[in-house]
Amino acid sequence: MSEPATTDTPSPRRSLLMALPLIGFAALAAVFWFRLGSGDPSRIPSALIGRPAPQTALPPLPGLVNNGAPVPGLDPAVFKGKVSVVNVWASWCVPCHEEAPLLTELGKDKRLQMVGINYKDAPDNARRFLGRYGNPFGLVGVDDNGRASIEWGVYGVPETFVVGREGTIVYKLVGPITPANFDTVLKVEIDKALKAGS
Repeated sequence: MSEPATTDTPSPRRSLLMALPLIGFAALAAVFWFRLGSGDPSRIPSALIGRPAPQTALPPLPGLVNNGAPVPGLDPAVFKGKVSVVNVWASWCVPCHEEAPLLTELGKDKRLQMVGINYKDAPDNARRFLGRYGNPFGLVGVDDNGRASIEWGVYGVPETFVVGREGTIVYKLVGPITPANFDTVLKVEIDKALKAGS
C-alpha cells in the first residue's frame, strides 16, 4: 500500500521568517536611497569638507601656455591665502564640455584662483579642449594615473571644489556645473568662502 502524498505547505509563521531578510534588505535600501538625496549624486556628502586640501603636487600640462608663459602645475602651497575653485575635468568627459563656458565665465572673477586637475587625459586633447573653450585656470595639474583624484575623493569627472583661504575644502559639487546650480549653489558657496576670510 502506498503512503498518502503530503504537501509541504509552509505555515504563515515560516513564510514570514523566510521573507524577513528580503524585507530587511528593501528597508535598508530605501534608507540609503533617501539619505543620499534620492539618487542625486551631487548631494553625496564629502568626507573632505572641513579638511585641508590634499597636499599632492601635480606636474603642469605640457605645452600649455598663457600669454607666452607656461601655465604652472599644481603646488599645494597655492591654497594658502586665496579662495580657490578646483575643477577636475577631462577632454573625453561630455559633461565637462557642457560646463566649460560656465567655468570660463567664473575664471573672469579676479577674487578667485582657478585650478584645473586634468584627469587621465592625453595632453594634446586637453590642450585642444582648453583652446576651444578658453582656459579659465591659472594652474593646471596633470593627474595621469588618477591617484591625486582619489586623494581629493573624486567619484567621477567633472567635480568642483571650493577651497577657503586657510587651505581647507569648504564645498564640493559632484557632477557638472550647470545653469541651474551655477548662481544658486556654486556662486553662493564661493561668496561664503570669500566672506569667511575677509
